[in-house]
Amino acid sequence: MDAINATPLSNNGREYWVPLLGLAAQEVFASMLASQVVSSPEPIAEAEPLNITAMVGLAGHLCGILTVKSSEKAATLMCSKMLGIEASQAGPQMYDAVGEVCNMIAGNFKNKIAGMNDATMLSVPTVIIGDSYSLHSLTDSGRIGINLLFEGLPLIVSLEVHS
Repeated sequence: MDAINATPLSNNGREYWVPLLGLAAQEVFASMLASQVVSSPEPIAEAEPLNITAMVGLAGHLCGILTVKSSEKAATLMCSKMLGIEASQAGPQMYDAVGEVCNMIAGNFKNKIAGMNDATMLSVPTVIIGDSYSLHSLTDSGRIGINLLFEGLPLIVSLEVHS
C-alpha cells in the first residue's frame, strides 16, 4: 500500500488505525466496485466540489463517525460500477451507493481491530448533499483523515472517535 496522506489519532495505539482505514477502503473498492483506490500524493485539490458526504455512526466499544466525501462525478462512477449500469443511469441511486460504500468501509475497518467486530455496531448510512454545512460531533479523541484517488477522482475518508 502506498503511504497514506493522513492525520493519525494520538492515543491508545490508534496511530495504527491509519493504514487499517486505508486498507479497508482499498478492499471495499476492489471487491464491490472492481476498482482501485490509491493514496493521493498531495492534499485534495477540489477542482470539483466534494459535495456528497456519507456518514456511518459507530456505537459500542468504539464510538464515533466515519465519513466518505466525494464529488458527484465520483459518486456516479461508484454507482455505475457497483450496480453494473451506465453512469448516465445512476441518478439518485448514486447517493445510496456512496452510503453503502461508507457502510462497508466502516464495517471492514472495525473488523480489522481485535475486539471491535461484535462489540461495535454501525448505524444506517446518512448522506448529505451539498457543501455548505458544518458537522459537529462529540468526538474527543482526534480524527484520522485519508485522501484517496478513485479513477483519478478525489475522495476523503475520515474517522472521528469519542473515547
